[in-house]
Amino acid sequence: MATKNFVLDTNVLIESPESILSLRNGQENNIFIPYHVLLELNTLKTNPRLRHIVSKVVDILLDHKDIIHFIHNDSSTSPFSEELVDNFILKEVREARIESPILVTNDRILQLQAGLNGINCEEYKDSRPFQSDSQQYTGFAEAAESSPPNSFHWQEGKPVFNGPDGEEVINYTNEVWQVKPRSIYQNLAMLLMLHEKIDIVSVQSEAGYGKTYLALASALHLVMQSHRYSKVFVLKPTIELGAKMGFLPGDIREKMEPYMRYISDLLLKLHTLRPANRIFLNSAEPPLKFDPKRFEILPLAYIRGTNIENAVVIIDETQNLSRTEVRALLTRMGENVKCICLGDTRQVDNPYLNESNNGLNWIVRKLKGYNNYAHIVLKGERSRGPITDIVIKSQL
Repeated sequence: MATKNFVLDTNVLIESPESILSLRNGQENNIFIPYHVLLELNTLKTNPRLRHIVSKVVDILLDHKDIIHFIHNDSSTSPFSEELVDNFILKEVREARIESPILVTNDRILQLQAGLNGINCEEYKDSRPFQSDSQQYTGFAEAAESSPPNSFHWQEGKPVFNGPDGEEVINYTNEVWQVKPRSIYQNLAMLLMLHEKIDIVSVQSEAGYGKTYLALASALHLVMQSHRYSKVFVLKPTIELGAKMGFLPGDIREKMEPYMRYISDLLLKLHTLRPANRIFLNSAEPPLKFDPKRFEILPLAYIRGTNIENAVVIIDETQNLSRTEVRALLTRMGENVKCICLGDTRQVDNPYLNESNNGLNWIVRKLKGYNNYAHIVLKGERSRGPITDIVIKSQL
């Protein structure tokens, strides 16, 4: 097969940093990077949504610079302009005198421009977008020998748990607070949340896979059935979507109510499945109010300086916390605490964080391998409902 000379556009590198290696295909093809692509990457490195991907691209460029051809010619001295960058790239390719260059770009206008300049083009179809640590490490290992503590591997179609007490084939279904898992992954998540020797669990999934519901059901079981803990804390960063609501009147519980209404709705749903009277001040008088001795919803600011003991702590939307905030929060955990961290690193709403630099991802990156920590990614066909199902399947 003849050697191909691929010239990569910026959008391909951003969409799939590994495209450099996949198009190289071992040593079969040549990879060219125009100088103006480097300049464009330099402008994107300060973008809070893209800088982690740019960093990944630069790492690959530096690690494989001996096999990459950087195009630097007279056109490379042209003043950089984001509006004219495509023109500069085409000019660099023409002047480089590459034999039968193939410009790889998903920019359809640039494809048309390249054709008018006599340059062949291809779309990059084998896209493998950037994945955070919490997405890459699903909680499963390829084989038993490579299994981190508290992870799973498949054996004859069944999950095997590499737990604190040794290997265990999971051929049973957990059920807590009359909640049955709807998928094998939910079943394994329940196992981790309920395990006596696992202190901290992180769960990654898109919206609608039931991670908050499972965590609340497990917390009610641990506090009111197994009596291993005496209280449930729910913590959540207060990041607003859309227009700001401004000042909210009332005490802390009233201020948090708009942010945490879905928690109350899920608890009432669980309450109908199995009475949870002890978490309410008076379960016979609506509207139901939580007993702060048993169940408390708090913003993160109220945790500073406290010492949490004998409790189940659910941290929702952990991806909207910084590394510093996560560290400050987790160091508040004292004796006999089960901590369940939930989130989706693809839905970072904090403008100062990104898919890689966020609390959930730092937890997975730093705690993976510890004997009292576990992580799992929820998957499966069924989710919150039929609308959520088609949104997830269509990748809207």
